[in-house]
Amino acid sequence: MAGASLFTLIDDIATLLDDIAAMSKVAAKKTAGVLGDDLALNAQQVSGVTADRELPVVWAVAKGSLLNKVILVPAALLISAFLPMLIVPMLMLGGLFLCYEGAHKLVESYLATPDISSKGDGSMPEDAAEYEKQKIAGAIRTDFILSAEIIVISLGTVAGASLFSQFTVLSIIALIMTIGVYGIVALIVKIDDAGLYLLAHNPPKSVAALFGTSLVNSAPYLMKTLSVVGTLAMFMVGGGILTHGLHLVSDWINHVSALLSPFLTNWLEWVVPALLNGIFGFLAGLLVVVVFYGFSIIRKRVAW
Repeated sequence: MAGASLFTLIDDIATLLDDIAAMSKVAAKKTAGVLGDDLALNAQQVSGVTADRELPVVWAVAKGSLLNKVILVPAALLISAFLPMLIVPMLMLGGLFLCYEGAHKLVESYLATPDISSKGDGSMPEDAAEYEKQKIAGAIRTDFILSAEIIVISLGTVAGASLFSQFTVLSIIALIMTIGVYGIVALIVKIDDAGLYLLAHNPPKSVAALFGTSLVNSAPYLMKTLSVVGTLAMFMVGGGILTHGLHLVSDWINHVSALLSPFLTNWLEWVVPALLNGIFGFLAGLLVVVVFYGFSIIRKRVAW
């Protein structure tokens, strides 16, 4: 009798683990789209530090990302259980913050506002430690919003499961996404070093040396591309979060996409909604920037 109960328990555990694996697979598929944006944003966020500090910065941001998820997973479960109506507004605030950061970056670049990342002559700041600290803090803030989106999307796939299954699936997704994103970011920021290693340890005209040369030459262009893609991702991800919360805007985007879909190939159909989300995100972020600048001017005049 005891043996039968043990086998029944083992069977229940196996079934539970199988369900968790299946739900984790579904959640991973649904969050894969965010992974690309997360990768571009974080690679762009940690660029700009000295070569010897790139991996320590990536590691610091990765630890911050894990801490974000340690906070977000229980918080998401609690909010889902007791205050589910707060999930969408909180996500929208996070999306608006992403749009603001992207717009603020563009406005400062356009106005040529001196930034801590340089002294105005293209050189690195004198206080490199403070600059690095700010880069890490900014990357962790951005990661918090993207992690929240990943957690909420994953939560939607396990809404009907038990609390243990929900917690397990969310934890698995959080861990996989963190390792995946920051593992790839670490590889990206060290591409030039890999190229230099190949050049130093192979004959000048060998295939390995030529490949190393191509890595070294392409690294600056890759980082510039990631910077642009990261900014665009801020608008597309943030704008997408905002439009999904604003049903009228979301319905209009879907309507426009449906009208244009006959003129686009299947693999280009995603471009229209992504572009419209990006435009909406840019306008929303620009509006917040204008409001902040307005308050800043008023505050200075009142203080005067």
